[in-house]
Amino acid sequence: MRRILNYWLSIIFILSIIAIGSALIAEYFFYLAPCKMCLKQRYPYYLIISLTLVFYLFNRKKNILLFILIEIALLYGLFYAIWHVGIEQNILLGPDSCSGTLLKITSLQNLKEQINNQAVVSCSDIIWKIAGFSAATINSLLLLFLLIFNSIFIISNYHGSKKNT
Repeated sequence: MRRILNYWLSIIFILSIIAIGSALIAEYFFYLAPCKMCLKQRYPYYLIISLTLVFYLFNRKKNILLFILIEIALLYGLFYAIWHVGIEQNILLGPDSCSGTLLKITSLQNLKEQINNQAVVSCSDIIWKIAGFSAATINSLLLLFLLIFNSIFIISNYHGSKKNT
């Protein structure tokens, strides 16, 4: 466990690159168009990669602020990932822009706007599965794993620094 925590920043950085790389390969090489919820789930990975690079280039030491910002990004991503799984399982409703349904039509202009703003891919459609798990489910599990270990890292470092003072 101590070894994992020693390399935690590298692990979270590499897993973020793998997650984004997988999503981009699925989108651009296998032509699997993402829905709006899928796109929102990518933001934390982009942020984690960017923050890690910025902190590494300018600071070169592990800063607790970096891990707190990563924690916030992971919470954001986990929120959208779990919501997306709920939409796929017909447990939760998605945002109007993700549902593929039209709201009350009041005019021809209103109808036109709704059609133009509709998602090409509905968030409730499961585009691909691995071992019976949708991409949103796999992403939820990955984000949960990262959140747990990042929390452990923050607590162990904070607790360790309090002991030394």
